[in-house]
Amino acid sequence: MIVIDIDPMLARIGPLNISWHGLFTAVGILVAVVLAARLARRTGFAEDHVYGLALWAVPAGVVGARLFHVVDEFGYYAAHPLAILAIQEGGLAIYGGLAGGILGGVLYLARHGLPLGRFADAVAPAIILGQAIGRIGDVIDGEHHGAPADLPWSVVYVHSNTAGEQGLAVHPSVGYEMLWDLAVFAVLLGLRDRLPRAGMLFWTYVVLYALGRFVVGFFRTDTMLLGGLGQAQLIAVISLLVTILVLAAPSLRRGKVAGATA
Repeated sequence: MIVIDIDPMLARIGPLNISWHGLFTAVGILVAVVLAARLARRTGFAEDHVYGLALWAVPAGVVGARLFHVVDEFGYYAAHPLAILAIQEGGLAIYGGLAGGILGGVLYLARHGLPLGRFADAVAPAIILGQAIGRIGDVIDGEHHGAPADLPWSVVYVHSNTAGEQGLAVHPSVGYEMLWDLAVFAVLLGLRDRLPRAGMLFWTYVVLYALGRFVVGFFRTDTMLLGGLGQAQLIAVISLLVTILVLAAPSLRRGKVAGATA
């Protein structure tokens, strides 16, 4: 088994705590923004638009990530409402971050009259790579609890400050997700400029990430919300349904037009 004996807090400077989670989240965002700027430039967009969009998407993503986490752990935060503001201690839900970030990005693109589908395609690979990097911090601190497992690659968190189940062998569930994210990144890079419609690469990202997140959810001990599924798994199912509707919409519209003119 893999023993992780690392303090989740990288450094403490007065009242400020710098965690591995926070460090790799910041690194993931930085890498995603820089890579997105380069990919967008190759697609014909100005890099400044990516940096401008980031100023909208990143804060919105942080707020969304915190809100989704609070909802997922509502019982705790209802009893400790001031803890909602203690974001430096961890507690960010990836789907909330994506939802908030996408909303902020859509508002920016609408304000500047930029094509949503083409821009989303340009930055999709960068988004999933940023997610993969951010998961490194989760692997270190054990914040997202894996289900118990007796496997050669099980992880055991032993540090006294760990956010994981101390001394219990568990699935490295966020490690699974990190590897899946890297695989999705490779697929998206390979599909760039090969899909017939603007926006399809981004929706491919949504589908692939949702599939992986749904499966990984069975190796985690998340709060169950409905039918034995956790929050992220339910959102993954909704994401898949929305993607099917979005991708099928042009065909449905063509069918209606053809039927009307027949």
